[in-house]
Amino acid sequence: MNSDILYKVDEIPPWYLCVFLGFQQFLTAFGATFAYPVIISGVLCIDGDDVGLGQLISTVIFVAGASSILQSTFGVRLPIIQSCSYTFIVPAFVVLSVRSNSCPYHDLSVNKSTLPDYGSAAHQEVWKSNLCELQTRVIKLFQLQGSLMVASLLSIVLGCSGMIGLLMRFIGPLTIAPTICLIALSLFDVAADKGSSHWCICVMTIFLVVLFSQYLRNIAIKIPFIKIKIQIFALFPVLLAVMISWGICHILTVSNALTDHPDEWGYKARTDIRAKALSASNWFRLPYPGQWGVPRITVTGVLGMLAALLASTIESVGDYYACARLAGAPPPPPSAVSRGIAMEGVTCLLAGAWGTGGGTTSYSENIGAIGITKVASRVVIQCAGCLMLVLGCVGKFGALFVTIPEPVLGGLFYVMFGMVAAVGISNLQHVDLNSSRNLFVFGLPVFFGLSVSNWVSTHQVKTGSELADQVLTVLFGTSMLVGGVMAFVLDNSIPGTRKERGLLHWRNQAQGPEGDLSVYDIPLLQPFLNRLSCSK
Repeated sequence: MNSDILYKVDEIPPWYLCVFLGFQQFLTAFGATFAYPVIISGVLCIDGDDVGLGQLISTVIFVAGASSILQSTFGVRLPIIQSCSYTFIVPAFVVLSVRSNSCPYHDLSVNKSTLPDYGSAAHQEVWKSNLCELQTRVIKLFQLQGSLMVASLLSIVLGCSGMIGLLMRFIGPLTIAPTICLIALSLFDVAADKGSSHWCICVMTIFLVVLFSQYLRNIAIKIPFIKIKIQIFALFPVLLAVMISWGICHILTVSNALTDHPDEWGYKARTDIRAKALSASNWFRLPYPGQWGVPRITVTGVLGMLAALLASTIESVGDYYACARLAGAPPPPPSAVSRGIAMEGVTCLLAGAWGTGGGTTSYSENIGAIGITKVASRVVIQCAGCLMLVLGCVGKFGALFVTIPEPVLGGLFYVMFGMVAAVGISNLQHVDLNSSRNLFVFGLPVFFGLSVSNWVSTHQVKTGSELADQVLTVLFGTSMLVGGVMAFVLDNSIPGTRKERGLLHWRNQAQGPEGDLSVYDIPLLQPFLNRLSCSK
């Protein structure tokens, strides 16, 4: 795979390419980043208020930019975007008491005709002065955020103590492969839900990404002002596909070819559904720590966040190996994995302080983008982080991308998640696939992880303890955690040789001519850290 990489991890593209490639990485992560605050907006009673939702989205983008810069510079140092983790949704709903119907707009016993229209000044007074008033909403949010800040200390301890590095001695291809596969397979319903809003637009987006990234990737186009040829289709397949599909949706919207009835199929392909957000948002707003109020901590919230962090940690370890493989880099050593997990604890702490509504994690979508674009430069991710810092302060720019139609995002999800699943399976090249032991260790965790998480999503866990129910729901509802832990236990308990398990090739891969581990060194600080026994 190294021969296919256009820019490796430690290589720096021209500045103008860094800007466009960084913007493409931001655009790839924007769909999932934007979806998280939209999902939790209902329990905050802020859905329908475009200005309030826009402020929360801008905060998420801002923190994602800072987290991506920290992770790619001082953390694992791989080109990975950091943003909101979906493992925090379940504990977020628990902490915000979603079943209590505290928001009058979601209370079935309330006559909706007596309530002000969404987004109106009177609606803002409802969530400011009633059960969903601003202070109450902030207290609920920061019960979540304060608990997240306390729980994030777990990741910092796991990383800085080296416990993750010690654990990695027992993690091989047969543990990583099911974990990465389940990251993508567990999200198929998200892609299907968005794509089904208009299958024609979704399939068109998939077709354009495939056309640009696979069939036209070797075609170079001469740029008039720069007077050089650039493989524009290989570098920007995602960006080009989104812009073209987005433009076609806008044309269909203006020409009224798409229905304007919310209950009819194809409505979500319109680009004017959230147009109000663009006119109502401020041009500039700087997110800051404590902007919603003083963080508050609850025991239930801390335990729920701890469960989500454990699931996110397993997911991130799999993402590190997937990113290294697609980027043509050697597998990350235990020291780099430890730094990455510790840095995710720091970024979760920042997310709690700024008030994003959830912790951060590595994004599989952007890892898939590396496999398509063949651009693995960490400078591109750092540039994307800087762009997100700026764009998180420009309210109208963020509101503009709120208008991206759902079927366009669905098409991107199909391509990205498919790449991630394929990367997970590709790790099996290191193991003996003629061994029934290895087939068993891989197959059972994948099927069991999907089955258990699906059962938890449709049934209520009842142990007699509300606290235990909440923690078990998060743990067993995360397929990556269930499958990853099962694969880890089976691979290390069922007898098998190191060669059969793929550990010999897995460990020796970093010692070959392409296995220079200096790619993970922290600039300037690494010689000093190597001399300290505590940080070695």
